[in-house]
Amino acid sequence: MHISKVDLNLFIVLDAIYTEGSITRASQKMNLTQPAISHALNRLRQLFDDPLFERQGHVMVATPLARSIIEPVRRALRGFEVTLSGAARFDAGSSERSFSLAVRDVLEASVLPPLMAGIAREAPLATLNTAQVSRRELEGELAAGTLDAAIDILLPLSNDIRRAQLAGDKTVVLLRRGHPLVKRRKLTLETYLQLEHVQTSSRRRGPGLEDVELSRLGLQRRVRLRCQHYFAACRVVSETDLALTMPERLARIVNQQFNNQILPVPLDMPSLDVYLYWHANVDADPANIWLRGRIAAAMQAIA
Repeated sequence: MHISKVDLNLFIVLDAIYTEGSITRASQKMNLTQPAISHALNRLRQLFDDPLFERQGHVMVATPLARSIIEPVRRALRGFEVTLSGAARFDAGSSERSFSLAVRDVLEASVLPPLMAGIAREAPLATLNTAQVSRRELEGELAAGTLDAAIDILLPLSNDIRRAQLAGDKTVVLLRRGHPLVKRRKLTLETYLQLEHVQTSSRRRGPGLEDVELSRLGLQRRVRLRCQHYFAACRVVSETDLALTMPERLARIVNQQFNNQILPVPLDMPSLDVYLYWHANVDADPANIWLRGRIAAAMQAIA
């Protein structure tokens, strides 16, 4: 069927129902009546010869066909939006746009203060939403436009995802002051292996970067505690003899109220490079270009 015979507004309805999981909420989101949304859904069902959504209780659950087409549909809709928005100049001073940024919690505490200061100064009506997105879902969300950009380590993403290196960081070790095994603020590899460690990770299992580097040397440390957040880990370190290995930039922020020692890691650790990611379909979008500039400036401010 030729595209000229298809009402493209139907795909906006498809995306709304998929996102909201409800005809009622989709109608509210689109400011349309429920009969109008139901009529559009019936036309979509005829077009694809598939129910697309099936009611289970109060939720509209997507069929396998709907799940298979939703990302291409979202990419196409995002492409139309970018084409239209790109035709006009982005005026940061008057824009009320809401931007979405994926950022790991390890970076959020350091990058958000200078980023929001820049946004507030240049775009006082704009807003920013941050989220921690699964790395397996990152490319799909950038393609769909549910994310404007992402900050993360170097990831194996397709050529549709643009990237730029923002900064590098070093790895350090935190220990409480007066630790019995560390004298004169010098930490050797031998002492590092004698220590018991806190490992901070959102995953339930798996090694950290320092464990990978130790394994290359045929060595292994003892992890006594695995927790989710660096703030909690820093507090544990301040009240125990455990050691914490973490990125230096975040360590200097999170550790301010705990006053732990911050020592060089006694390993040859690779630089923790940080990258900015965005999708090719917003490469020339004036609003996205502006956002990327603010993110780059924020990272320079904390370098």
